[in-house]
Amino acid sequence: MRSAELAKRLGPLRDRLGDFAGDVRVVGGAVRDALLGLPFRGDVDLATHSDAPVLVEGWYVAGCVDEPPVVFARFGTAKTRIGGLRVEVAQTRTESYAEDSRKPEVMAADWPDDAARRDFTVNALAATLDGVVIDELGRGITDLEQQVLDTPTDPTVTFSDDPLRILRAIRFRHRLGFRYADRVWEAMQSNASRAAILSAERIRDELQGIISHESAASAMQDVVDCGLAAWILPELPAMRGVTQGSMHHLDVWDHSRLVLDHTISADPGASVALRWAALLHDAAKPATRSIDEAGRIRFFDHEVLGAEMAAKILRRLRFSDRDVDSVYQLVRHHMRIGSTTRWSDAALRRLIRDLGDQLPELIALTAADSSALAPGVKRLDLDAFRTRLHDLQTRESVAKYESPLSGEAIMAIVGIPAGPEVGRWKQRLLTAVLDGALAPDDTVGAEAFLRKKMRVAKPPVVPGGD
Repeated sequence: MRSAELAKRLGPLRDRLGDFAGDVRVVGGAVRDALLGLPFRGDVDLATHSDAPVLVEGWYVAGCVDEPPVVFARFGTAKTRIGGLRVEVAQTRTESYAEDSRKPEVMAADWPDDAARRDFTVNALAATLDGVVIDELGRGITDLEQQVLDTPTDPTVTFSDDPLRILRAIRFRHRLGFRYADRVWEAMQSNASRAAILSAERIRDELQGIISHESAASAMQDVVDCGLAAWILPELPAMRGVTQGSMHHLDVWDHSRLVLDHTISADPGASVALRWAALLHDAAKPATRSIDEAGRIRFFDHEVLGAEMAAKILRRLRFSDRDVDSVYQLVRHHMRIGSTTRWSDAALRRLIRDLGDQLPELIALTAADSSALAPGVKRLDLDAFRTRLHDLQTRESVAKYESPLSGEAIMAIVGIPAGPEVGRWKQRLLTAVLDGALAPDDTVGAEAFLRKKMRVAKPPVVPGGD
């Protein structure tokens, strides 16, 4: 069969390579997505019987590619850009895996064996550059039409060889809207412990792909249900079965998933940091759960411990310091907006200063958290909060809340050397700004404030002095 849509997408590649294409086929996601009518992301994987690095170097010499290729000699692959498309070329191969590693040893192979070593049948489809689809396994098109996610060979071997494919199965199943073949789900469960050989970075990248999609909440349920979370995110299954009292109709885990779902529904473009914060905002509830004398379930300071737990989880997965801090701040303050219905200007200033650019995300997290409470429970009046916040932002500049005086100026006025005492007085000036007693740029008022607090008289003016 020929796919006109695929031929269209491959046009720039076909035009640039022409007779230099040689023995190549398009493989993987570009073929699958074109047949499903999914958007084209501009990535094309090519397979060839030739030595891929040598082939691509020849294309570069002939002026067919946009930039010098990046070569990965061990795997026989090369990356470049052709006609604006991101292209990776690999030699057809089979793979063998050591028990303690997911990095394969590769050997050259023919087309059927290359198709059989791929992760899923729908990813084993290939095509010529003019869009003629080739199904070497004889199952890929059928599985695509029936929306089944299956493996080319025994899934137990597939997932044991490379347990990262369990996460990929979850990502593809929810991104494509497919269902697992029965044997695939069983093999995912039986091989979950193999995740112990995976690097944190590879786990992180796959989890990012999962949580970035609109189906993140249900996909994360699969991560837990197949047993994988016990090895890569044990904090998630720990939330299951932890009841929360009268304001909640769900346990901590299902509530957290619902908050994540509401966060994405409210804003499909929600940042990854906000999504992780939604999933992890109550991560410390299992550890902080208690029951008071009246029989009420309480979770004292769960937001404090939860922020530390979230940061520890993300550091374990090798997230950047910036991402870790963003999630930490959202989890640490996720109870703050709902802590009162009467927001003073001073309290709002402190909130603005503490959250900075993340305040809109904190409001979004608070809204999603409130909307996930039990039916009939009164929701937070965030419209009233937004009105108060807008009123303050209209009346005064809130872009920069800090001490009006630098540390050097404080030392000169008070007459103290550099040290912790300077920081304490700088903090007192900041407190005065947040309380509304000083404006952020009121250096004269700040000096008067210091002199009054320190009982330092302004030195007399000496005639003729500078």
